[in-house]
Amino acid sequence: MSDVSPSDRRRVELLEIVSKRGLKELSLEDLKELLILVEKKDYSHNKKAQKSKTKLVAKIHARIYDLEEKSMFR
Repeated sequence: MSDVSPSDRRRVELLEIVSKRGLKELSLEDLKELLILVEKKDYSHNKKAQKSKTKLVAKIHARIYDLEEKSMFR
């Protein structure tokens, strides 16, 4: 019926959380997982999707940096 892999399902699940509530809703572990899953996904066939992916990856990196910096100064 459906050829959706568990990693694709997880990526979509995390992206739905981000689209509804933002990156701040995800834990550091979830952010790192999402980063890997998004970077793995190939959007080269769709220029607009590739551009969105690049922007999202940058935002995820920034959020991870913020969380890791905050935890260093506790």
